[in-house]
Amino acid sequence: MKMEQSEILPSGKKVVVGMSGGVDSSVTALLLKQQGYEVVGLFMRNWEYGIKGSQCPNRIEFEDAKKVGKLLGIEVKGKDFVEEYRTKVFDVFLEGLKKGLTPNPDILCNREIKFNVFLNEAKKMGAHMIATGHYAKIANYNDHYVLDTPKDNTKDQTYFLHALSSVQLSQALFPLADLTKKEVREIAKAHNLPVSDKKDSTGICFIGNQRFDDFITQHLKAIPGDIVDENGKVLGRHKGLICYTLGQRKGIGLGGIKETESDGHIHNPWYAAKKNMEDNTLVVVQDTNHPLLMNENVEASHMHWVLEEPPKVGDKLMAQVRYRQQKQACTVTQANEDIVLVRFDKPQRAVTLGQSLVLYDGDYCLGGGFISNYY
Repeated sequence: MKMEQSEILPSGKKVVVGMSGGVDSSVTALLLKQQGYEVVGLFMRNWEYGIKGSQCPNRIEFEDAKKVGKLLGIEVKGKDFVEEYRTKVFDVFLEGLKKGLTPNPDILCNREIKFNVFLNEAKKMGAHMIATGHYAKIANYNDHYVLDTPKDNTKDQTYFLHALSSVQLSQALFPLADLTKKEVREIAKAHNLPVSDKKDSTGICFIGNQRFDDFITQHLKAIPGDIVDENGKVLGRHKGLICYTLGQRKGIGLGGIKETESDGHIHNPWYAAKKNMEDNTLVVVQDTNHPLLMNENVEASHMHWVLEEPPKVGDKLMAQVRYRQQKQACTVTQANEDIVLVRFDKPQRAVTLGQSLVLYDGDYCLGGGFISNYY
């Protein structure tokens, strides 16, 4: 049985909304106020302008949030979580990159900041619940609060939220669960919210619109090395393995190799297929579905299970290995509290170490962990 949080919390209770200055969190605050809650906005300042290479527009976003608050008649406060974000998210992100992994800072931010230190701060403010503009549902499943797929599948953010516990979810509201992005913008326009046409933020918040490698090389030393094909033949030089992700096409810098087809190199684009940390080489291939880019079996470690117990071997589930990927059918072949191994019905492209494997029972999110192996 599905039971939405909004059916549980009576009106008049205090809800602290994470206000980012965007249209989603603004409409979230609007809807809750319309439903009779005592709404307070809290803007999270997670990043400092002084950090080199940063393009995070904190000041602009905070001003937008306050403009919305004034229009709605709610107070919008600001709170620094810079130190917590730096140690719990950014430093962990950098350490992962050093090891050849591709961590997802948004997942860390949700687990460590938004639904941890932010939640604790909201409680100090007397909040009964917190709310955010995430596109996700909260439902009751086997006596636990779990994530459920929202109405707008194209904006489904359960992948980013999979590391939350049942206890954390029991204290959260996602008012946009049954709305599409189009409907959210229509509501914002109908109520003359100044952010109704504001563009969505994309990519990693602290990087902004700049190139990933331009930012990251200001924080980590990039060690150049050889670009090789699958047979070990040197094709060129890379800028540093920290600058590449598996499946990447743009920015490799090879173009087409002008050699005969008998050498196996034709005028096709190149894709990053493997990062060898031992000899600092980047393996590239010319087929987007090359065997080096396709894998059926995926292992994840540091698992978080919302139901506090792993699925059973043989269970047929759905899974994602990256955000915005359509859920894929798989079978559990090994599972315990810390590790899960699944075999996908169809090979998955560009499975990446450090990204998250997130498992679903139908539309319900069971949890996930960091990808530690694939074959």
